[in-house]
Amino acid sequence: MPERSIVNGPKASSTPQEALSGLLSQLPSTDRLVSSPKGQALLQQHGATLVTQQARELLAATRQRILGGGEINGELTLEEQLVEGIAAKVAPRLRPMLNLTGTVIHTNMGRAVLPQVAIDYVHAMMQHPLNLEYDLRTGQRGDRDSIVEGLICEITGAQAATVVNNNAAAVLLTIAALARGREVIVSRGELVEIGGAFRMPDVMASAGASLVEVGTTNRTHLADYQNAITPQTALFMKVHTSNYVVQGFTAEVTEAALAPLAAAKGIPLATDLGSGSLVDMSRYGLPKEPTPQEMIAAGCDVVTFSGDKLLGGPQAGLIVGSQDAITTIKKFPMKRALRLSKLPLAALEATLRLYLQPELLKTHLPTLRWLTRPQADILNMAQTVCPAVQQALGSRYEVRVQNMMSQIGSGSLPIDTLPSAGLSIAPKLAGKKGLGTALDHLEVALRALPTPVIGRIENDHILWDCRCLDHAQDLTNSLQLLKL
Repeated sequence: MPERSIVNGPKASSTPQEALSGLLSQLPSTDRLVSSPKGQALLQQHGATLVTQQARELLAATRQRILGGGEINGELTLEEQLVEGIAAKVAPRLRPMLNLTGTVIHTNMGRAVLPQVAIDYVHAMMQHPLNLEYDLRTGQRGDRDSIVEGLICEITGAQAATVVNNNAAAVLLTIAALARGREVIVSRGELVEIGGAFRMPDVMASAGASLVEVGTTNRTHLADYQNAITPQTALFMKVHTSNYVVQGFTAEVTEAALAPLAAAKGIPLATDLGSGSLVDMSRYGLPKEPTPQEMIAAGCDVVTFSGDKLLGGPQAGLIVGSQDAITTIKKFPMKRALRLSKLPLAALEATLRLYLQPELLKTHLPTLRWLTRPQADILNMAQTVCPAVQQALGSRYEVRVQNMMSQIGSGSLPIDTLPSAGLSIAPKLAGKKGLGTALDHLEVALRALPTPVIGRIENDHILWDCRCLDHAQDLTNSLQLLKL
């Protein structure tokens, strides 16, 4: 069925009202638009519900533009607009990107990239019913924590473990289960705020506990904790300040120093490690981070940490510690609301199994592989892709290889950087005028790619750190579609 055109406009001799009526009369009915050749093809692909609804919305919007005196799309027919509208509606919202920012564990980019074994395992498990809460030995209802609890305890040395949907939830649940309606003693220097204005005092309030601050911003002593104890004290809380560092005239009480006081007074000691490295990072030439193993050995009753930061797995909050403390936490009603679903649980299990084979971590765990990547290897990657990038950007931009510094990211080791290399991109302009516009134009075009390429702007240059670029063709193939 040939579609009536609505873009030719009225004859010169027509009145405004006649012109308006003429344009409106050219609009087909919903049925006619859906019955057009392109509409029929859409019906076969997407079904009647989506196509009919999108056709109604398109015709209604076109009618409103005509009545409002707005311009009509003269480049695309209604059929073509219907095709584009449906394509946009069903397009995936999540898209893979190339992270060339130099921040390895990037919060805005999903943090840790899963190891291939976890991806394969999730794919296999999600295709079938599985023993999420079914005990195959007894034939009775099981506990989903049992899928990973043994692994976590073997790796960390804890007596028991449980998991929730992120580390903020792990902290919230721990405080609520162990200290609801009572007091929690925390050093003033550890009252952190993490992303999204999520503050430790707010967590305390949400958990129903009363915060008792001790010490000062820069110095806290063991006597400060001891003098703050009252009959209402339910918990000592330590918070690893992973996303900032206080330097200079400072003093803090370590978990090992606080644990004897906690044990003598019968007050549980909990510590939040945040980034949650399960291995000594210094073994790989990286800055040292406290591990859950060390905190358990120091005498902590509860240790909380993330699954999707230095651990290198999916978003999860891991809670490990003594049998009594973990049992109390598991039984708390909030636990069910925060529990981990089967998909991330499968990914976490597969990632944890890698830690039973530590020799494989550096090659199989993307996070650790990128963090330990030699600068010479990164430099070689930058030199490899530089000619293709220059060709894709054309003569208006200058591309150079240069050394740069990466960071770990997601609040881990905030002042530590890693020697890296990449590309520096600058517009070719006579002066500063128009520099910002040129950089913005390029960034917009890079974000519009099917696989967006994301770097950072520094000193009027776009910098692409190649630390997380495993394959040159990933970048060069993406840039073939660049439109400047």
